[in-house]
Amino acid sequence: MPTTTRARLELDPAVVRRARSLARTAGAPVVRLARSHTTVSVERATLRLAGLSGADHEGIPWVNHLVDAVRAEVGLERGVTTPVFDALRRGEAPDLLILAQKAASGSVSFQLPDGRGLTAARRAARREVSQGIRRIDRQRVARERLVRRHGDPKQTPWIYLIVATGDIDEDIPQAQAAAREGADVIAVIRSTGQSLLDYVPEGATHEGYAGTYATQENFRLMRAALDETSKEVGRYIRLTNYASGLCMPEIAVLAGLERLDMMLNDSMYGILFRDINPVRTFVDQRFSRQIHARAGIIINTGEDNYLTTADAVEAAHTVTVSQLLNEFFAKEAGLQDWQLGLGHAFEIVPEIPDSFRMELAHAMLARQLFPKAPLKWMPPTKHMTGDIFRGYLLDGFFNLVGAMTGQSILLVGMMTEAVVTPFLSDRDLALQNVRYVLGAAGGLVEDFHPPRDGFIQTRARTVLGEAVGLLEAIVADTSGRSGGVPPLLAAIGDGTFGLMKRPADAGKGLGGVVERAPGPDGYDNPATTLLEEGSSR
Repeated sequence: MPTTTRARLELDPAVVRRARSLARTAGAPVVRLARSHTTVSVERATLRLAGLSGADHEGIPWVNHLVDAVRAEVGLERGVTTPVFDALRRGEAPDLLILAQKAASGSVSFQLPDGRGLTAARRAARREVSQGIRRIDRQRVARERLVRRHGDPKQTPWIYLIVATGDIDEDIPQAQAAAREGADVIAVIRSTGQSLLDYVPEGATHEGYAGTYATQENFRLMRAALDETSKEVGRYIRLTNYASGLCMPEIAVLAGLERLDMMLNDSMYGILFRDINPVRTFVDQRFSRQIHARAGIIINTGEDNYLTTADAVEAAHTVTVSQLLNEFFAKEAGLQDWQLGLGHAFEIVPEIPDSFRMELAHAMLARQLFPKAPLKWMPPTKHMTGDIFRGYLLDGFFNLVGAMTGQSILLVGMMTEAVVTPFLSDRDLALQNVRYVLGAAGGLVEDFHPPRDGFIQTRARTVLGEAVGLLEAIVADTSGRSGGVPPLLAAIGDGTFGLMKRPADAGKGLGGVVERAPGPDGYDNPATTLLEEGSSR
């Protein structure tokens, strides 16, 4: 995706380097924590790569049954695949599905092999998991082929539009209609509360609330429909969903298997806004981002959410800090610059004097700090009201900032954001707004240069300086280290981001975190090994 790299804020390069260095220092202990732990969702995701799918008559996936049975009998400290493929080697079942079914009824036994048995189990596990990795590789190649055939959008930013009725059969025609009207990226919001389910629903779904369940079948159906529309409109239409919550690794795997193109994947969103345990989240996000890196998926981070709970002026620097941390965690997991859809948002109170100028400053700061990243610029939501005419004007100003500052992905704002789930007619009007602004003012990115040391440059430098100050305070804090808590986790526990206090030893999903067994005969996960090696077999 083309991005602008022209420097217009005259930031001090030494301050920018200091900010990135501090982000690395703050993030490194969290990476070490993630590398020394696993979770039930990481293990379930690995079994999905090995080909296990489906659910029982109550809708509980077989991967859940199998991981739970292994954990209850021998634990997960050495990973799920070693005891599972040892059981298959010993003839407990002919394949993974029947093994999971027998495990659900308690009619199979697991053990931790050693010697030749250990070697044979690990070899078999790697062979089966690598098939899932190769399928993800094939889907990435298929995407690249389709982009060459149909082409990318002719303009940037790409126009990103949300469709989610709760019923996948209704989502599909709405998504196709949106693409015909100019949308380049279709995002299917998940049903309310799915992020707190510790399993992935199965099959096509028709009963979501304020969103549609993220399932493998729903992914497949929407991808196939948008492929047809891509042929029709002459450009490749990208599909987005959400890899967050308690099943982040599994949904990432399903997205790779079904060729989704973008996934919402933020390092702290689940912690702050869903009260998911911080350790669980960071372990899960590292694995999920390794999958995204392999699949060629662009991640969208969630910094815009901070500004729905905190003031967009006072907390602007926390957005910058989160962007820097998301960049570090993403690159450590293997993502490239072109995959970093770092988030920010148009959320300053409209009545504040110079609010538009501050929005310009914040957008330009993000654009200049991450010149090669496809930034995702989010529309006003918190200050939208029942006055749809005022809302339409705010969205127009938001679109103008996106055009003037060279944003890469522009989420379409809806004038009925605060009133109802948008109608098709609302989406059409919103797309008209975007088309008009980009057509009339898209070239302003070439012309707009804020005056040296003027309001915009000064505001951007202030926010960057405050971000450096916050990172310095996080790194210097020793309050939690005696208990083994990394400084960043201590800062999250103190409510540094989004005003949410989330301690490292609490939150949903904590019981699903497992410390890896050390040593060569300890923890093994063939998916992690293949991803880190860059291997396919």
